[in-house]
Amino acid sequence: MSDQRSPFERTPFEVLADYERRSLDHVVGLPEQIDAPGLWRGIGFRLGTRHLAAGFSEVVEIVSLPGLTVVPGAEPWMLGVANIRSSLMPVVDLKQFLEGERTVLHEHMRALVVRQTGGNVAVLIDELFGQRNFVDEQRSEATGFDDGRYAAFVQQAYKLGDTVWGVFSMTRLTRTPEFRQAAAA
Repeated sequence: MSDQRSPFERTPFEVLADYERRSLDHVVGLPEQIDAPGLWRGIGFRLGTRHLAAGFSEVVEIVSLPGLTVVPGAEPWMLGVANIRSSLMPVVDLKQFLEGERTVLHEHMRALVVRQTGGNVAVLIDELFGQRNFVDEQRSEATGFDDGRYAAFVQQAYKLGDTVWGVFSMTRLTRTPEFRQAAAA
C-alpha cells in the first residue's frame, strides 16, 4: 500500500522506496519469474531494417551522440573520438561497419557504450527500443541475419509478434581484428 502522505511530508528515502515499489508493481510476471531459467534480457535497438538486441552484460551505458573529433586516416565507419565522462573513447557507426551504409545523424541519436580491451567504445545505432525480454519459446531461426557481416555477430534470434530480434554479440564485435584496427589501409 502506498504511503498517503504527500512527497513533501516524507523523507527522500521514503519517496524513492515508494517509487521503486510502484515501478515493480508494473513489471510483467512475478519477481521470481524475472530471473527465471530460459529468460534472456537485453537492450533492443535497430540498424536499418533489422531489429537487434545486445545482452545487458555487454552494454555499459546508453548515451546521446557526443561531440566528435574526427581522426584523420581512420576507416569511414570510425566517426571519431568523444569525451564521455572524462574518458576519450572511439565512436563507431555500427551500420556503416556492417552494411557499408552511413547512419543518418539526428539530434535524438543514441550510442551504446560497450566494453573492449583497452577501454570502452561507443557504437552508434539507428534507434533505441530499450529493455527486451525473451523466453525460450520465442527462439527463432536467425533468418535475415545470415547474410553479410551480420552472420558473424548474430547466432540466435527471438520472434516477438511479427518481429525477429537478432541477438547481437558486442563481445564478438569488439574482438574482430578489423573492428579493432580502425586505421584506413
